[in-house]
Amino acid sequence: MFKGKAMGLLIPVLATFLGLFVGAILMLVTGYNPIDAYSALLEGMFGDSYYIGELIRTMTPLILAGLSVAFAYRSGLFNIGVEGQLMVGWLTAVYIGAAFEAPMIIHLPLSIAAAALAGALWAFIPGLLKAKLHVHEVIVTIMMNYIALYMVNAIIRAYLIIPGERTEGIYPSASLGSSFLQSLTEYSRVHYGIVIAILACLFMWFFLNKTTKGYELRAVGYNRDASNYAGMNVSRNIILSMVIAGAFAGLAGAAEGLGTFGYMSIQTGFSGVGFEGIAVALLGANTALGVFLAAFLFGGLKSGALTMNQQTNVPEDLISIVIALIIFFVASSYIIRAILNKRKKGEK
Repeated sequence: MFKGKAMGLLIPVLATFLGLFVGAILMLVTGYNPIDAYSALLEGMFGDSYYIGELIRTMTPLILAGLSVAFAYRSGLFNIGVEGQLMVGWLTAVYIGAAFEAPMIIHLPLSIAAAALAGALWAFIPGLLKAKLHVHEVIVTIMMNYIALYMVNAIIRAYLIIPGERTEGIYPSASLGSSFLQSLTEYSRVHYGIVIAILACLFMWFFLNKTTKGYELRAVGYNRDASNYAGMNVSRNIILSMVIAGAFAGLAGAAEGLGTFGYMSIQTGFSGVGFEGIAVALLGANTALGVFLAAFLFGGLKSGALTMNQQTNVPEDLISIVIALIIFFVASSYIIRAILNKRKKGEK
């Protein structure tokens, strides 16, 4: 029957199918035509080059947020603080991008690196508390999300605000915007952040699978006691894992601040990208390729939901329900495994 990697691929596919199927039933029950709705959804994802550009723009921060969650998970940690790490990275990138003008070859890398560093430092705190005091990282990262939200708003209000309840716009020399990509996609908001996201996927794959330190992090994720017995520095690896995960989240903030918006507004609540990164990582089985594909799916669903609403009046919130159903079925994968294993035993 299905083993190993085949099972790992089968479960997300089945979960996606079941989520869409149950979503279709909900549409029928509430008086909508699911065929028309899903047709409009597909048109909103791939109907023309503009929609494709918006899909890529939507999936870019989701890739980086998903990598943040997945990287920590591979080391046995739950990084629920992606949202906060993203926000501090976003603010830092915008501040560097708007504070001074410099040649792009210096200004843009500096803004991106500063965002990654800010996210890494924000994640360093829960990593340190986990490693040295055994404070559960879930609780700390959740609390730090709120600290980041209110701190970022306070900084903008006190030092950076301009009319419109936002910061100044960044200089073009710090922008990830791409007139080339936009001209290819009928002037959608796609930007070079997708290049950063792809490079981040490659980095995660290479680091975890091809380096000694990556092997250590994965070993700590499998069994901390055995890793410690083998002579690995578990505490240092926990901190390192959280720092790298935070850097991914900070890059997601840079993609939003330097690519999509070019500024940062006072936030009335969380952006949601960080929390959606948890779903992306879960559906992507915490692998770099899986995260990329899951972000593509979720980005497409989110970007196509508007077209679906405009053409069929199906509420955009229904797509959020479909995404939640997909995650539910992924989280219930043990049921699928149990059914398949039972059938396998029956065949014997």
